[in-house]
Amino acid sequence: MSVAFVPDWLRGKAEVNQETIQRLLEENDQLIRCIVEYQNKGRANECVQYQHVLHRNLIYLATIADASPTGAAQPVE
Repeated sequence: MSVAFVPDWLRGKAEVNQETIQRLLEENDQLIRCIVEYQNKGRANECVQYQHVLHRNLIYLATIADASPTGAAQPVE
């Protein structure tokens, strides 16, 4: 399950750190690979669920980036 799928009662309580961000980036990499594989096999309809998870992850990462103070972003190693 994606780390971006957090129950409402936990929202805002999770610590956002480099490990969490790295896990999301790695998950996004796998999601993109699955989406491309399904599309290459002509099964585009079956990749929609992966596209939804990828979209949610990207929105979550963008929200984190927008909430970060300017200049506080650290490169992910």
